[in-house]
Amino acid sequence: MSAVSQTQKSRTIHLGLFHQPLGRHPAAWRQEAAQGHPEDIDWVIRIARKAEEGLFDMFFMADNLAGPEPGAQGKAGGLEPVTLLSALAVATSKIGLVGTISTSFSEPYNVARALASLDHISRGRAGWNVVTTQSDRAAENFSLSALPDHAARYARADEFVRVVRGLWDSWADDALVMDKRSGRFLDTDRVRLLDHKGEHFSVRGPLNVSRPPQGHPVIVQAGSSRDGIGLAATQADLAFTAQDTIEDSLAYRAALKEAAEAGGRSGYLKVLPGIMPIVGRTDAEAREKFAALQEHTDIAAGIRQLSGRWGYDLSTHPLDGPVPEPGERIHGESRVRLLLNKARAENYTLRELAALAIASHGHRIIIGSPETIADDLQFWFEQGAADGFNLIPASMPDGLDDFVDRVIPVLQDRGLFRRSYAETTLRERFGLGIPRLGAFAS
Repeated sequence: MSAVSQTQKSRTIHLGLFHQPLGRHPAAWRQEAAQGHPEDIDWVIRIARKAEEGLFDMFFMADNLAGPEPGAQGKAGGLEPVTLLSALAVATSKIGLVGTISTSFSEPYNVARALASLDHISRGRAGWNVVTTQSDRAAENFSLSALPDHAARYARADEFVRVVRGLWDSWADDALVMDKRSGRFLDTDRVRLLDHKGEHFSVRGPLNVSRPPQGHPVIVQAGSSRDGIGLAATQADLAFTAQDTIEDSLAYRAALKEAAEAGGRSGYLKVLPGIMPIVGRTDAEAREKFAALQEHTDIAAGIRQLSGRWGYDLSTHPLDGPVPEPGERIHGESRVRLLLNKARAENYTLRELAALAIASHGHRIIIGSPETIADDLQFWFEQGAADGFNLIPASMPDGLDDFVDRVIPVLQDRGLFRRSYAETTLRERFGLGIPRLGAFAS
């Protein structure tokens, strides 16, 4: 593909690293060249610094609030996101630090305090990936027998985010004066009570941490259901999605724009689909790498994953038969729709869909040489289907190293990616201003 046009040069691709310490593919850790440990801070620092060397916009962490099932094999373990990102804040200097926190099992005051603290520690590089949690097993760890229904979770999430924003705004930027001569530590006229009383929360405020350097840490929302789009359109700065085709991504973007305008919000919400690139020196080598990973795929684990999303046990269905319809109580509406559409379009058997789902959790897999990968990303970007991508390495450390060392130089040569960090804060990097006080009043 030819170099980017002159008019396109003002826009460059955004990149996040979706942290997978052992790689996303479930068999990656078994490879002879694999490295890493899910709870080794030195390893995570190595990963974050490599991403910073590659000039990534952000280091992105998911979270899982359910432990391993007794007797079931599969990757397990991992560090709590805000704790880990606080360590990375002092081990890196430029890359954004985005952590996932569920609105279903947290309180707004705790979340506002933790993220404000992270933003201060990182000097304006913090972000929050807002999720509502999809697992009944997680609910059972928080004194519930099952999750509330989808709409109820998103209604709580919307109020939750508004309360968190209100708490960040309970201090003006210049409220902490610390004037030694006058003895005035705080300008009390610049601090206000929140006094929020809503359907789900009653929060007096103010916060016990001053306003974050970014005003509000960057808010990311990952969900393509109607409720997820509604939350992203009203509250998010960035949307992290799982779209498999350009047509689906453009349709998602149109729905997001329509929902934002209906809510009275203007501006451009950046969209970053997840991708799992398999990089080889040639296309053939890349295909061999992916085939080697798939040789060790645990189909039973893939069926368990699909069963969790489909809302019932799929293990009784024939593996080489068609993919069954989902049940009434699905988990992860947008991901189920994506997987089901792909299965129907490509006539997948249940076995084939399980192998795909367990490999990438429904995100798009791109296999090829550095030029082939760059061609794909450039095409999506220039078609307006993506403002960037959240990279999910299949294996580590090669999944990240090969992308940084081989793919990013190709994107840079085409004028599609930065050659240095120009901005200080994560909001600046995404072209976002500091929110004025009360702009997202609860």
